[in-house]
Amino acid sequence: MLNKNLILNYITPLNPIPTSLKKSGNLDGKIKCILFDIYGTLFISGSGDISIAEKKALDAHHLEQLLLKYDIKRKPSAIRNDLFCAIKEKHDELREKGIDFPEVEIDRIWTNVLENNDLDFIRSFAVEFEMLVNPVYPMPHVRELLFACKDSKLLTGIISNAQFYTPYLFKWLMGSDMSRLGFHPELTFFSYEFGHAKPSTFLFQLAAERLNNMNIREESVLYIGNDMLKDIYPAKMTGFKTALFAGDSRSLRLREDDPKCKNLSADIILTDFLQVFDFIFPTE
Repeated sequence: MLNKNLILNYITPLNPIPTSLKKSGNLDGKIKCILFDIYGTLFISGSGDISIAEKKALDAHHLEQLLLKYDIKRKPSAIRNDLFCAIKEKHDELREKGIDFPEVEIDRIWTNVLENNDLDFIRSFAVEFEMLVNPVYPMPHVRELLFACKDSKLLTGIISNAQFYTPYLFKWLMGSDMSRLGFHPELTFFSYEFGHAKPSTFLFQLAAERLNNMNIREESVLYIGNDMLKDIYPAKMTGFKTALFAGDSRSLRLREDDPKCKNLSADIILTDFLQVFDFIFPTE
């Protein structure tokens, strides 16, 4: 069982870096559910996105120290290369099976890279590696928004590119597990559990099906994310209302050169989670 002691040395408060965008837009009709992205949205992400870490130069010294801690007698450069080669190989395998945007299970990848079948060892190492290359910290006012939604009986859920350690972040960094923060267990979609990653619409369509079973139509759902391609595009394609979270320049992805995003716009733009109150909980 993973515990917070594993990441204590990696927890450093992060502050969002403002962007040039401002709160704008409007929402028509009643919102009955809010679905969130995680990295770059609910959490400030040091690398901006869980999948960007491979493009970021790793701190060789700190990685070397991590390898020593786990008695892994290999060079940091070799570990890095083997990791991303293994991920690419798995992605290629899944694409051949027809998955347009595949997702791996990172603990399985590390099992092969480190040639170690001890799951506790692998998962502990994977958590520390991730926190080293992609430090995260809650975005300002996330708790206030989530508890306001919970108090108002407004459904909340998640559609996010994620790994096995992602759910732990809520307990470790926000002091509450996901259920206490109000996230509905049937509306939580992590990419690693399904083998499909955003910007595929796969997870969004699953969410729409479950919401329809709860008598909630797509137009009554708001999806909040920081990436026009991975968040706003698939959410729009599914029929959800959309909010571009533009609160941190590290993670804001406008994707203006991507054909899918050329004429794409979100229904609203947010730069702080307290602004959601202006759209969802307007004062009379």
